[in-house]
Amino acid sequence: MKIFGFNLNNERHFVNITCNVILSLLIFAVLGVSVLLPISATVYQTNAPAYYYGDKNSSNVSLMINVYWGTEYLDEMLQIFEDNDVTTTFFIGGCWAGKNNEYLKKIYEKGHEIGNHGYFHKDHAKISADAGKSEIYMTEELIKGIIGVKTTLFAPPSGSLNEKVLNVAENLGYKTIMWSLDTIDWRDKDKNLIFKRATEKTAGGDLILMHPTECTVKALDKIIKDLKSKGLTPTTVSKTLGIQ
Repeated sequence: MKIFGFNLNNERHFVNITCNVILSLLIFAVLGVSVLLPISATVYQTNAPAYYYGDKNSSNVSLMINVYWGTEYLDEMLQIFEDNDVTTTFFIGGCWAGKNNEYLKKIYEKGHEIGNHGYFHKDHAKISADAGKSEIYMTEELIKGIIGVKTTLFAPPSGSLNEKVLNVAENLGYKTIMWSLDTIDWRDKDKNLIFKRATEKTAGGDLILMHPTECTVKALDKIIKDLKSKGLTPTTVSKTLGIQ
């Protein structure tokens, strides 16, 4: 599949081109051929919300997994979810998906919801609206080409958020997803601390941010069992928001 002239499914070609060079060309393409994107470059005020939590009156919670790295931990993570009869939401980085088509297919085929995490993990509050659109749209098209699904949930990398980001996401047909609890597992490599942050104050509607790390995998089974013992139901972001 080609998008803006790049064969994103050809891994050998992809890895030979640096991310920054590609992004510069993509932004140029968006600016020069704006008809390729479904919305105008103009940024208007928006009342679109950012979702920090879901339905507080339900028992649903979501263990959201952001994926740009950590591929080596995904098999074990997916097995733990399967063993506990849990499906959740994986927010996928485009440049990761471009190199890991089969893993993306595997996540989806296991019944998990797929969200959009932008292409190159850029700070969306600091980049232009056009660059933000290309980040989301390129990821959307790549994911659609791999699993045939259009993403509708967008998690801004690093939680970088302002009105511009909300507007761009809304006009592309996305709900912007943040979190109510953060395990900070990318920084603190401590399975007990990750478990505590994911479970200590958890209530219905919580969106719990995680990543595929070694310590997250070590804590995951215990986290799921603890949440269930409290009458909570780990599930997808859409079900936690009450939109599915």
